[in-house]
Amino acid sequence: MKNEEWEMKPSEQQQPSTNEGQVTPAAVGAHSLFFISHFSFISVNICRLILAGVLIFSGFVKAVDPLGTQYKIHDYLTALSLERLLPDWVTLTLSVGLSALEFTLGICLLFVIQRRLVTRLTVVLMIIMTLLTLWLAVANPISDCGCFGDAVHLTNWQTFWKNILLLSCAVVAALWPLRMMRLISETNQWIVVHYTILFIVFVSLYCLYTLPLFDFRPYHVGTDIAEAMAIPDDAEQPEFETTFIMEKDGQRKEFTLDDYPDSTWTFVDARTVQTRQGFVPPIHDLTMEDAEGNDLTEDIISRRGYTFLLVAPHLEAASDRHFGDIEQLYEYAQEHRYPFYCLTASGNAARMEWQDRTGAEYPFLTTDEVTLKTIVRSNPGLLLLKDGVIQQKWSHNALPVIEQGQTSYPLEQQPFGQLATTSVTRKVVSLFLWFVLPLFLLTLADRTWAWTHWVRRKTMKSEARKTASDQP
Repeated sequence: MKNEEWEMKPSEQQQPSTNEGQVTPAAVGAHSLFFISHFSFISVNICRLILAGVLIFSGFVKAVDPLGTQYKIHDYLTALSLERLLPDWVTLTLSVGLSALEFTLGICLLFVIQRRLVTRLTVVLMIIMTLLTLWLAVANPISDCGCFGDAVHLTNWQTFWKNILLLSCAVVAALWPLRMMRLISETNQWIVVHYTILFIVFVSLYCLYTLPLFDFRPYHVGTDIAEAMAIPDDAEQPEFETTFIMEKDGQRKEFTLDDYPDSTWTFVDARTVQTRQGFVPPIHDLTMEDAEGNDLTEDIISRRGYTFLLVAPHLEAASDRHFGDIEQLYEYAQEHRYPFYCLTASGNAARMEWQDRTGAEYPFLTTDEVTLKTIVRSNPGLLLLKDGVIQQKWSHNALPVIEQGQTSYPLEQQPFGQLATTSVTRKVVSLFLWFVLPLFLLTLADRTWAWTHWVRRKTMKSEARKTASDQP
């Protein structure tokens, strides 16, 4: 073979490409679309998880304290001068409904259920909350919005910026709902939704009947009241600034202590404002006064031994269904010489009416209404102190019962006379077993079924292609 046959003609030789080293517009567009697609996927799912976590936490802490949420709703209505518009049962229903709505929306976002509907509802909810908290931040009618119950306290401006962030996340999720990664198939989504609603409503009703599962307030079991009221010697002190309004020759002017004028100026008025709050102890507003106005707070919290405190913010609205149990405990306290007081914010007329209804003989002490509502979420509720430490707390629906033949036993020998030992860990484990574990097992079963279905379909397609290729 001739060498010429191995040589390429100049026209056949490979010419250098004019596009070598250059990126075509099509490639740029493909890379841009790839980046945008992945960025939107990551952004949407991060926003989804943020929203889900906040809504689940917010809804749950409201659900475990439905009366606390009701009190906060009443504060909003009072700030708007609408407190007489809605009766208590309506505000309580709103409390349970709000917690259920937030919790359910959070679970739906977590499991990516009804993506379009849920994200739009979340946007609407966050718009309402953001506008509401903007009003709170500007007008400051309420010091705490109650977004996270008593678990987390934020200032009104902190709450507003928090809602701005959540609203932004909700908008992102609503713009690209189909990019959210689904955790459970559509055929089983109804199970998650219905189970979630039943669970959170049951939690609210249970805590309403008894007491909150988790007590985030300063009067929780185990609290030493005297210690919680103490102010350390090195605590930060509050600071105040006084402005003096003075007048001279018909002209008024404001001065401070630093530039206070001479005696030719006439004093007109003075204003004192607090510029720094300083240290505030967890319990700072507890007073217990008898009918003569004597403050018995120090005597009660410093007393050695047991003390019963029946807490009834409003005797007019207090439940008298279990007055027999209360009377039995009062007689038991009398027999063993344990002090027994009823703390209330009601006046003499309500106290006399309560005595006529129940035959109560125990003494009444006057305490601030807000403080009483903070101490125990029940009207009435019962506290047992020992050496000033809260040993037990009961709703009027779950008062301790002294069995026959045990009335002669002192509290040291009674089961309810000991410090309550139900730990937070045990409660968390119970919630896990009743709610988290069932949903996890459902998700696991659903994903396993979806995977086996996918494998089966892929196998069938592979066999079909193989059969088709074998045919002549």
